[in-house]
Amino acid sequence: MATPEFIYKVASREIYEASLAAGRFVGEPIDLKDGYIHFSSAPQLGETIRLYFAGLGDQVLFQVPAAPLGEALKWEASRGGDLFPHLFASLPMSAVSNMTRLDVPADGLVSLPDWVK
Repeated sequence: MATPEFIYKVASREIYEASLAAGRFVGEPIDLKDGYIHFSSAPQLGETIRLYFAGLGDQVLFQVPAAPLGEALKWEASRGGDLFPHLFASLPMSAVSNMTRLDVPADGLVSLPDWVK
């Protein structure tokens, strides 16, 4: 599998803003529980949002270049056997290349920004 140029994370705005202040993103509660930060590739992102964020307002979607994360980024089988990006380290907030607010309707269907590719 060719490594995508970018990976994507949805997080609560509150946690994202606290991470900006701290300079590092350590994850959402599910990430802390699992021991790594869950990310999605662009083709996986819509389904991830629909399954896990439907009806949640005040979220943030952010993009991170994959290559600079090095060996801390591992691609592991998850939903349906697809390989998902998991980061086994905290994320320096300086690594975030794009960000937007995201209010997800009850059906989980959102229009993603043009920079999701």
